[in-house]
Amino acid sequence: MSYEAVIGLEVHAQLLTNSKVFCGCSTKFGAESNTQVCPVCLGMPGTLPVLNKTAVEYAAKMALATHCRINNKSIFARKNYFYPDLPKGYQISQYNEPLTQKGYIDIEVNGAEKRIGITRIHMEEDAGKLIHGESYEDADYSFVDLNRAGVSLIEIVSEPDIRTSDEAVEYLKALRDILVYLEICDGNMEEGSFRCDANVSVRPAGEKKFGTKAELKNMNSFRFVQKAIEYEISRQIEVIEDGGKVIQETRLFDSDKGVTISMRSKEEAHDYRYFPEPDLLPLQIDEAWIAEIKSTLPELPAEKRERFVKEYGIPSYDAGVLTATKELANYYEECVKKYEGQGARCKGQEISSPKVVSNWIMGELLRLLKEDGKDIAQPSAFSIQPSVFVKLLNMVDAGTINTKTAKEVFEEVYKTGKEPDAIVKEKGLIQISDEGALIRAIDEVIAANPKEVAEYKAGKEKLFSFFIGQTMKATKGQANPQVLNKLLKERLAK
Repeated sequence: MSYEAVIGLEVHAQLLTNSKVFCGCSTKFGAESNTQVCPVCLGMPGTLPVLNKTAVEYAAKMALATHCRINNKSIFARKNYFYPDLPKGYQISQYNEPLTQKGYIDIEVNGAEKRIGITRIHMEEDAGKLIHGESYEDADYSFVDLNRAGVSLIEIVSEPDIRTSDEAVEYLKALRDILVYLEICDGNMEEGSFRCDANVSVRPAGEKKFGTKAELKNMNSFRFVQKAIEYEISRQIEVIEDGGKVIQETRLFDSDKGVTISMRSKEEAHDYRYFPEPDLLPLQIDEAWIAEIKSTLPELPAEKRERFVKEYGIPSYDAGVLTATKELANYYEECVKKYEGQGARCKGQEISSPKVVSNWIMGELLRLLKEDGKDIAQPSAFSIQPSVFVKLLNMVDAGTINTKTAKEVFEEVYKTGKEPDAIVKEKGLIQISDEGALIRAIDEVIAANPKEVAEYKAGKEKLFSFFIGQTMKATKGQANPQVLNKLLKERLAK
């Protein structure tokens, strides 16, 4: 029997507000434990929450960016449960009347587009953080850090429209891209500011009724999300085919072993005893404010990708890479605007100037950044500003240096911050286009390789690349490829 997975994701995104959602405490990451707290976020008796307006604005931005309906009235509720990292004994969240509902985002997997529905986006406060396994006076303890308690969150709940681990990862990446483009969340999964739980079930292919789901937690990277879902799908199918029944439970993902492990049984939905938060009035949002927020939305990733393909004529793949972050997209556009080249020849075919820039960014710049573990968003990440980048490309177009040399110069510019023309002059890398000098080098290569010359003239034309390589070696890589190609053909034809 073949099976189909049904997957729904619950994503928590920490909003980039300077203060917490119901008090004025700082949200800065990495501070000493329990130093960013006050009577409100510690749940002291007699304290009253005050809603952070910026948090509401950020939540509304995400709603508009994901085609959700923003409700003019929403209610905060108390979600009651008892855990050491929840000082009040309840979490202020939203339940029956959330801020936003009924949206969607479109993803692309294996060349096919799919729409994933969003059930709701609601606001809530984060809990604290438990630190297990620390040792004090030869005894084991769990410690609680409440710096994160009360930090602004939105929870984005998807419809059960996802069918594969690939779709789940693409959906998560699309959500994170939108959040980061909006500048309302940094999307850092390792620090917990972007995290998700996955509800996974399987059913026979063609069946409409849902199977019993398991909730997966403890996934802090896209790769782990994919591995956890894939393992869970296989596990549930194996249970069914062995004659057993999948039980409703919460499972943790063990990234070292690549397996999910039962955490607690969840045979019935937990009763959180939601009731309206008596210390907060209903949240009222008028259409004028929604329109004002909408007017501030930037060009979002999907729109930018589509524009890059149409405006610059680059492939969809290139556009996807170049719009991965807003900073990278801006860098690319700035380079294209400054670059006045007429394109270059690649494997005998003309390519446009935007594609030339795209090739260099994807092939050279991103490679160097990855090797150094840097990000283009960091001001001090590298020294190749668009004007410097374009200067190098113009030197290639002018024939001052060839592409091979340009790549070496590019890396030197990246590492030292020197100007490309200074590096070329200092190292004597100017391209050799003088036909007399190239003919002398070619003749020396031909004279040194009589056997290969005879084989080439006998029809073994693949040896042409051998002669190119030998001549390039003789000229220390400085031969003009176009001139060399022409002259070598002429000399070998004699």
